[in-house]
Amino acid sequence: MVNSRVEAPAVAVMGGGGGTGGRLCAGCGGRIADRFLLFSMERYWHTRCLKCSCCHAQLGEYSSTCYSKGGMILCKNDYIRLFGHSGACSACGQSIPASEMVMRAQGNVYHLKCFTCATCRNRLVPGDRFHYINGTIFCEHDRPGGGLLSGHPTPLQASSMMSDQKVC
Repeated sequence: MVNSRVEAPAVAVMGGGGGTGGRLCAGCGGRIADRFLLFSMERYWHTRCLKCSCCHAQLGEYSSTCYSKGGMILCKNDYIRLFGHSGACSACGQSIPASEMVMRAQGNVYHLKCFTCATCRNRLVPGDRFHYINGTIFCEHDRPGGGLLSGHPTPLQASSMMSDQKVC
């Protein structure tokens, strides 16, 4: 079973034993005559063909868990790296479609429209300097207790933007 949330789904490992009835692998399209095969995403796979779309780890060997979002099959680590722990925006809690551009800060993922300064509510865009303090985003002008140190703002992390479709 494949899941789009981190909840410990499983990939079923089945004995093929030659009696697979001519099942075709969803990965390579070849006939599955192996002793074992995998059943995931309502399709059958050779154990060597069910791979993470990003790191190419063989999911039948690496883990009994895999995730699917936006047409990608992912290992747990890549799913969390791309979509956060829940696949939802850290600000509004709504789901983030796999094709949507996102902003990231300290391992959290945000819709572009939700990546805003907590004080002035201005939207931050790629290249803007910001401060991430106790889970809250501030533009460089509104940092609590801010001011300038040595004449320069001191962001805690530079912003980054990436498309979930082009991360691998």
